[in-house]
Amino acid sequence: MTEPLSRDALIHAMARGIKPKDQWRIGAEHEKFGFDRSTLRRPAYEGERGIRAMLDGLTRFGWSPVEEGGHVIALERKNAEGYVASISLEPGGQFELSGAPLKDIHDICNETGQHLLEVKQVADQLDLGFLGVGFDPQWRREDIPVMPKGRYGIMRAYMPKVGSLGLDMMLRTCTIQANLDFDSEADMVMKFRTSLALQPIATALFACSPFTEGKPNGFLSARANVWTDTDPDRTGMLDFVFEDGFGFERYADYALDTPMYFAKRGGRYVDLAGQSFRAFMDGGLEALPGDRATIGDWNDHLTTLFPEVRLKQYLEMRGADGGPWSRICALPALWAGVLYDGPSLAAAWDLCKDWDIEDHERLRRDVTRLGLKADAAGRSVRDIAVDLVAIARQGLKNRAKFSGGMVDERGYLSELEDIADSGVTPADRLLQLYNGDWNGDISRLYRDFAY
Repeated sequence: MTEPLSRDALIHAMARGIKPKDQWRIGAEHEKFGFDRSTLRRPAYEGERGIRAMLDGLTRFGWSPVEEGGHVIALERKNAEGYVASISLEPGGQFELSGAPLKDIHDICNETGQHLLEVKQVADQLDLGFLGVGFDPQWRREDIPVMPKGRYGIMRAYMPKVGSLGLDMMLRTCTIQANLDFDSEADMVMKFRTSLALQPIATALFACSPFTEGKPNGFLSARANVWTDTDPDRTGMLDFVFEDGFGFERYADYALDTPMYFAKRGGRYVDLAGQSFRAFMDGGLEALPGDRATIGDWNDHLTTLFPEVRLKQYLEMRGADGGPWSRICALPALWAGVLYDGPSLAAAWDLCKDWDIEDHERLRRDVTRLGLKADAAGRSVRDIAVDLVAIARQGLKNRAKFSGGMVDERGYLSELEDIADSGVTPADRLLQLYNGDWNGDISRLYRDFAY
């Protein structure tokens, strides 16, 4: 019988992410909606023009298939340094690039550009397109094919028990994410608090999901709104992060208190939805009698927590809607500029250090509808966003990471500077087009904004 895991082992599994500053990396992830160019419908997994055909087509570029139950559900490829990037399927067939951990934003933008070029070459042959927005602009839940991935069946059954919008999260949302490192527990805590408090500012800057089923939905970020009613046990602003004594131990307790979804055994997912990881550690689950949780199970469990910032062996920034190539590059640029430069991190904390828990929760909800017109503790989100982007810009200047053309990383913030200065979010611009040149025709979004 497997020796029981200790709580200390769970804490240590996260603390292993600590690494010296000269080893810090940046990871970028982004999701996008596929669509059939003739019907605009989301592609099914099977079929000559399906998601499986997309995955098969991409293998010509050196991607290796990952199978589950006889289905290809992901692709992997190593870069020259041996780091692995992956392409994976979200529940409704959203295509996700989980990029390799890279040294700077130049590398991230090159990786992203190469990926989108490869996807476009295959998609063009299949008469498919891909769109970067935060929420499916046209299709209902029941119109969206579900991918053959074991964990998603468990989640689909559980989600309606704990929130009204969990299935929308699974099937109808797309995001951009940035992953960053820390060099100590104290550094992790400072970065976690600052980025968590300011995540709604990123939500406003990247807001790009104003349509549902072909019409304006009353939100600028419908994606962010979905997370307010998905599952209160595993989402939100994590009030305890701002309490004295927060660290790896407290986050481990939060994860232990969050009900499980599944465990993977023998290549299949075992439904453990709603059950206790503590009981799993003790071998007390009826579905797996006598079977004790492993560190692999713990790492899987951590991926089923969905707060606005998530801790694994790095910190994940989770507040941004999907968008075009330029904003995929801009999100890691924003957070690297803020979090990877000491003076910039301190300046960013000064923006939000006096906010209380009510401010955090209200801001998280207000930006979904108001975007940059919301306010926080008496300041407009637009003004805070202007300051935040300027802080990031200085941080990137201080990082002094140059491309081959001797250009540093600050240029990747240009679009965010324009958004903050104007006070007009990407969603506001889409609504202007919908009510103007598009004359209410949502198909123009697919034509004009596909990758």
